[in-house]
Formats: sequence, structure tokens, C-alpha cells
Amino acid sequence: MENLIRVMADHWWVPLLRGIAAILFGLMALIWPGLTVYALLLVFGAYAIFDGVMAIVMAFRRRPADDRWWAWALDGALSVAIGLMALFWPEATALAFIIWMAAWGVVAGIFRIIAAIRLRHEIDGEWALGLSGLLLVVWGVLLALVPAAGLLGIAWLIGLFALLIGGAMIVLALRLKGLKAV
Repeated sequence: MENLIRVMADHWWVPLLRGIAAILFGLMALIWPGLTVYALLLVFGAYAIFDGVMAIVMAFRRRPADDRWWAWALDGALSVAIGLMALFWPEATALAFIIWMAAWGVVAGIFRIIAAIRLRHEIDGEWALGLSGLLLVVWGVLLALVPAAGLLGIAWLIGLFALLIGGAMIVLALRLKGLKAV
């Protein structure tokens, strides 16, 4: 274990560089949130196309032994279609994603409120479930009314976490540098 610490201390500059890179990435995500979301959509699009092609390959390989091979093929075709949409119509894809999240928030929130009402005589603290449902409904409605804010929020969250992670890596690097002197 001491040998591992020594190796890490000797290379303290590696987490320092990683921390600086994370902070630069975080700052870029905060300064250019639209570009951050666009880049995420491009990466998602490439992933979805790859995933879809692999599902289609699996479908046709399963065809002789599986009567439901077509479900795999349909899944793959849907992934390829969504991936192409993300690459060629990123704005529409991002908007659709936010609308889906908004719809989920409203529906899931209503279900939580209903569950809290049904549980009010059976458990203490059902209000917390109801409150979480109400907050989900409000969040969903706000996303539906201002979808661009939802996209910016995702980019800002990525940027904020990158800054925090970068700061933690720099602290680690400085602590390791201090161990090197010992």
C-alpha cells in the first residue's frame, strides 16, 4: 500500500492536470451551454445508431431460433432512427427529450399524489410522498412551459459537477505533492 502511495505522490501532477482539464471543461459547459447540449446529442446519436445496428445484427442472427426476432429488429430500427434524428435534427431531438421528461414528471407526480392519498391512513409521513409528487408535477409543467431552461439546466449541471470534480482532483494533487516531500 505504501508503494502505491509513493507512486501516486511521485506522479502528483497527473491528478493536477486532470483537475485542471475538468475545470476547463466545466467552465466551457457553463459559458457555452448550448454547445454542450449539442455535443451530448451528437454523442448520443452516434451511440444510438451503433446500438441499433448491433440490435439488428442480433435480430437476424436469432431469426432461425427465435420467433420473436423481429422485436429485436424493431428495437434496433427505432434506435437507428432516434440516432439519426439526434445527428440531423438535434434541436427537435432535444426538445422531444425535454417534453418526454416533462410528461413523465406530471404523470409520475400525479401517481405519487394518488398513492399518498391512498396511504394517508396506513403510514405516517405520507405527506412526503405527496409533496414529492407535487414537486414532480410542478417540475414537469415548468419544463413543458420553458423547455429551453431544461436543456440549459442539464448543461449547467454538467458544468457545475465538472468544476467540483476538478477542484477535488486538484486538492488530491496538492496533498500527493505534500506526501512526496515527506
